[in-house]
Amino acid sequence: MIDPRALVDRKAELDEDVSVGPFAIIEADVRIGRGSAIGPHSIVRAGTRMGRGNRIFQYASVGEDPQDKKYNGESTELILGDRNVVREFATLNRGTAQDSGATRVGSDNLLMAYTHVAHDCQIGDHTIMANAASLGGHVHIDDYAILGGFTIVHQFCRVGAHSFSQMGSMVQKDIPPFVTVGGHPAKSRGINAEGLKRRDFPLETISAIKRAYRKLFMSGLRLEDALGQVSAEMADVAEVKQLIEFISHSQRSVIR
Repeated sequence: MIDPRALVDRKAELDEDVSVGPFAIIEADVRIGRGSAIGPHSIVRAGTRMGRGNRIFQYASVGEDPQDKKYNGESTELILGDRNVVREFATLNRGTAQDSGATRVGSDNLLMAYTHVAHDCQIGDHTIMANAASLGGHVHIDDYAILGGFTIVHQFCRVGAHSFSQMGSMVQKDIPPFVTVGGHPAKSRGINAEGLKRRDFPLETISAIKRAYRKLFMSGLRLEDALGQVSAEMADVAEVKQLIEFISHSQRSVIR
């Protein structure tokens, strides 16, 4: 299932049922799991580890050197889980020795055309990056987060689970879980209620998240005071506790 016009290094490890399109390049020290498809004119660089059922579309660049001036040719990795879709002209860079040495993408993610995942990013499962969304280095994206088209995320930011950024958002601080943000710079716009409904969150849970959001983001209280009140009143709801812990441990502060 390898097109004769593709260039596949003999030291690359391709599992069963992997297909490789014409003019694709797969370097040595690459592992690709069963059932994955590598599209025409794409490149998979050395140090890439890919699980099962991934689909790499044409002209994507997977596992390229990090765009970090500190990078000095060290052996680093890009690690992808299973069933990820990487669309046209997306770029995914390997990690750096100054961090964990690996950029990681979980499973069941959709990276649309022209998206960029910089060095040392850590992406969970079931996330979506819409067209031209870009991550600076060392960004962490939690499960089920959605980044709207042309969203830009600053280095070292964290994007919480089930959050949503509107098109063109400029993210310079952490996005708390369950929250929608938008703007340049991004501001909080409410909770991602529609996304939570689609994922079958109980209505009482969504209501509790809304109440916590109003206290934390709309009450006019100092963030520390609002956190104290929410902790005292609603910490028995697991999702509210998750929101409290995320904000409490934020290193860059959160978008409000």
